[in-house]
Amino acid sequence: MAERLESLKAGIFGALSLCLAFLITSFLNNLLLAKYFTALSILKLNIQDWRWWISGGISCFCGLLFGVTYRYIVRSDDNPQLKAGGVLAFGLVRGLTQIDVGLCCYSTILPFVVLAAESIVWFAIAAIALDTAIKLGWIKPFKST
Repeated sequence: MAERLESLKAGIFGALSLCLAFLITSFLNNLLLAKYFTALSILKLNIQDWRWWISGGISCFCGLLFGVTYRYIVRSDDNPQLKAGGVLAFGLVRGLTQIDVGLCCYSTILPFVVLAAESIVWFAIAAIALDTAIKLGWIKPFKST
């Protein structure tokens, strides 16, 4: 039971980290990218838009899944390749989905390449936050039996 609670804590921490990264990148997309680069104008979303709320919900749910999974990936060893691989796997899955949507639905793919790069950055931020939480003792690392 204690392992499940620690996994839930890691998931909530990951969800909050990814949600914060989503808010920051949404803010940057609206203020900088969509405003100054016309090819990226599709990235402009406002808080009243339903797509913004759906994207925020999906990013929080992805963060929850990432937090739980990352805790199991890290375990008690300190393997940087395994950590980077987990971050890259989650980021690429979400990022390649963005590119696939861009290929299917829109005439330009550049905004979706930007979103794909953002997703890798999101998961890197979440991994740093989870590593910090584990090192500070807020989340206990997974102990294999």
